[in-house]
Amino acid sequence: MLRIAVQAKGRLFEETMALLEESDIKLSSSKRTLLVQSTNFPVEVLFLRDDDIPQSVATGVADIGIVGENEYVEKEEDAVIIKRLGFSKCRLSLAIPKDIDYPGLQWFNNKKIATSYPVILKKHMQANGIKAEVHVITGSVEVAPGIGLADAIFDIVSSGSTLVSNRLKEVEVIMKSEALLIANKELSDEKKEVLNELLFRMDAVKTAEDKKYVLMNAPKEKLNEIIDVLPGMKSPTVMPLAQEGWCSVHTVLDEKRFWEIIGKLKALGAEGILVLPIEKMIL
Repeated sequence: MLRIAVQAKGRLFEETMALLEESDIKLSSSKRTLLVQSTNFPVEVLFLRDDDIPQSVATGVADIGIVGENEYVEKEEDAVIIKRLGFSKCRLSLAIPKDIDYPGLQWFNNKKIATSYPVILKKHMQANGIKAEVHVITGSVEVAPGIGLADAIFDIVSSGSTLVSNRLKEVEVIMKSEALLIANKELSDEKKEVLNELLFRMDAVKTAEDKKYVLMNAPKEKLNEIIDVLPGMKSPTVMPLAQEGWCSVHTVLDEKRFWEIIGKLKALGAEGILVLPIEKMIL
């Protein structure tokens, strides 16, 4: 049984559970306890605080874990990164009151900075020769300047709306973060096999993200030009239609370029274009 540590609540929890569900890891939804076993895969999920996950994986309490890169770097635990998962993206930034003119990083000399990430902050300041007082807060860091507890903050930023509501502005991005899959360095061969199967499923889910399966009817005389337009994974599937001079073309498109490519296909005479979501993709 492979034990995976997962954040107990929040956005990372929701996105992690969605990934496990899409990977067909079935968990009991009737009542969530500290430890829940899958009913169809040799995995059990341990729900923890996000800042406890790196230590739990490094010490073997959990075999693997899904954690924010910010917490992984901050805790400096001896666990190995297995995969970057590409969700729960944010950044760790320095922010100051919005009415203050910001001349550069030297502004922070002799200032008091409130943060929940003192290790990352101190390393950055030392690397840049800045002497600042770091005040560690575990709760709502963004309120510190407003109540006179600090001159600035160093905290997670995603949309920036929390900064705006507290009359702060982001002035320096120190690091970018996303969800990581980390693992204990001493996994048994049996657990490595389970992990490899889990990675295979996750890869199939992640590969399908932002991809669309596209079918269209195309005039045979324009087929070569249409194929040249399609940036498919390999060559598209082409099948003849009952109507003379026409064929059906099937391919996979990246959603980011979808409308640009569809416009070109229509200009080349493609008709009856059907677009379908892709749940999983195995390369």
